[in-house]
Amino acid sequence: MLFTYNIVIKFYYAFVWLASFFNKKAALWINGRKNIALKPLKGCAWFHFASLGEFEQGRPVLEALKAKYPAKPIVVTFFSPSGYEIRKNTPLADAVYYLPLDTATNARHFIDTLQPEMAIFTKYEYWYHFFNELDKRDIPLYIISGIFRPGQVFFKWYGGLHRKMLGMVSHFFVQDDDSKQLLANLNITNVTVSGDTRFDRVWENAQNPKELPVIAAFKAGQKVFVAGSTWPKDEELLTQLISLYPDWKFIFAPHEIGEDKIDHLMGLLPENETVRFSKISNLKSHVSNLRVLVIDNIGMLSSLYQYGEVAYIGGGFGVGIHNTLEAAAFGLPVVFGPNYQRFREARELIALNAGTSINNANELKQVANRLMNDEEYQASASAKIKTYVRENTGATESIINYISVN
Repeated sequence: MLFTYNIVIKFYYAFVWLASFFNKKAALWINGRKNIALKPLKGCAWFHFASLGEFEQGRPVLEALKAKYPAKPIVVTFFSPSGYEIRKNTPLADAVYYLPLDTATNARHFIDTLQPEMAIFTKYEYWYHFFNELDKRDIPLYIISGIFRPGQVFFKWYGGLHRKMLGMVSHFFVQDDDSKQLLANLNITNVTVSGDTRFDRVWENAQNPKELPVIAAFKAGQKVFVAGSTWPKDEELLTQLISLYPDWKFIFAPHEIGEDKIDHLMGLLPENETVRFSKISNLKSHVSNLRVLVIDNIGMLSSLYQYGEVAYIGGGFGVGIHNTLEAAAFGLPVVFGPNYQRFREARELIALNAGTSINNANELKQVANRLMNDEEYQASASAKIKTYVRENTGATESIINYISVN
């Protein structure tokens, strides 16, 4: 099985290398791993994240550990360019790197040089050679905000190598009891149900949000529908609402902000009522006169929701919905597409009648009618969703308390 794993890793690298000639993200992935200049940081805490979303998810633990042990160096690694390129200069870390390709040689060199005191991986990143090196050196490895489902490779007949990786983890902090039970079925009992650290992150953000004066000026006291992390399929449906609700304003924050994606979205929107965020300074008229704002940068979305009344979360017509909790923490009822089943919080929000999944334009219009016309219903959903987020905080404290005494 290890032989097959090593072959797959090499084929994956070759595939990304070929893609790098015509794909910017693939090029960043390849170039970022060339000649990584590691610096020794003996006794550091090593945090690894797949991408930006996982960084935000694990950030409360990183910040809490840094606050408790300010002298301890922090190293952050990313698998994806979308995490590294945005957070490579974060002041929370003493060093930020791309995770080298998972080979035995790379793992030995990385850990020999870094000499970490502990490693903390968020959610679902499992790399055999890095785990094996940590295990051989008795360096504690923690999985935080872990989530397990029966369909994962760990629970398949062919998942022997991945089950072996689970045995290399010092302790799992999982999101729910179902995950704990699945691990128990594999005789893995070093597990704590701590919850999801994303709740801590989004709740903290909602209590002390970054103010955005331009967005406040755009809102101008009117109700705002925020469409976050949208894809073209989402946008084709959502743009139909604009003419139906002339008293509402709309903010679109697409998941991808390449010029072709932004141009496509702009083509769906009313030209005389729409502005790109990057073009606001060029306006001769005041931004409050406009109805539609397109966010063409990365990093604002988590703060945008404070100006909204209702949110749509994109991705549900693709591989899966994006982060519903950032909007929920501000009390915004959330709407999303049909592919949400893998996300526990989405299922729970639906059960609370504070989240709604839609399959087509007609269903979107029905839920919009309920949320955008019925103020009593909207207020009830808002109260429920905010309470839900608040009651699910506390994972970070549980994790830090355990790590501190082990």
